[in-house]
Amino acid sequence: MVEVADGIGRITLNRPDRMNAISVELATALDSAIGDLADHPEVNAILIRGAGGNFCAGGDFDEVQRLRAEGPNALRSLFTAFKSACDAIARTETPIVAAVEGVAMAGGFELMQAADIVLVSDKARISDNHINFGMIPGGGSTARLPRLVGRQQALGIILSGDKLSGDDAVTMGLAYRSYPADDFDSAVETFVTALAGRDRSALRAVKRLVTGGLQVSVAQANADETDAVVARICGQAGADGVAAFHSREART
Repeated sequence: MVEVADGIGRITLNRPDRMNAISVELATALDSAIGDLADHPEVNAILIRGAGGNFCAGGDFDEVQRLRAEGPNALRSLFTAFKSACDAIARTETPIVAAVEGVAMAGGFELMQAADIVLVSDKARISDNHINFGMIPGGGSTARLPRLVGRQQALGIILSGDKLSGDDAVTMGLAYRSYPADDFDSAVETFVTALAGRDRSALRAVKRLVTGGLQVSVAQANADETDAVVARICGQAGADGVAAFHSREART
């Protein structure tokens, strides 16, 4: 499900009867939705959440079994489609927020890792639980998780299959904020509404610099940042910002 209102593009993983488990159809639809919203002129921020009180339980095991019976190429299509959706989050310059409540397991945890900003319920149940079933990650955990939390924590999370709480996720750097479950919806709305109210070009520039900066040396990232800030200050946005600063008016 995709909705656009008040500067926010909302994507809902809508398979509540399956705890929003990932199928080829869902992964493909998610990829398409992100692409459609990426350059939407009225969208400053994108929110991804799950229907029915859960974020995502991971891969749809029934579909995995069916694709396995069809052979490696069929099975590969599931992982390719899901990874394409996760990669789309990095490709688009629009900030993407994941609102994580209930279950975020396996592929759901991997989708959470791909988001730019993660907001979690303190009652969320988060885990890369592949190892509990003799499996290994297939949606990006072995690549993204060490970059988020370091080698030691990544291996501990993946090899133990331990469950993490929302507070654990914040402490480990997997999420930005944890909110009480009873206040979660309102807290998410407050955060995303404020984010969407920021200057569109500034939001996109910051995401582009941070994402790109992780792929290059610190020296190159600093040079790119200098180029970007000089160009911005010399443009109309800079003129408006300087004027607002001098008049002590908070710029939205």
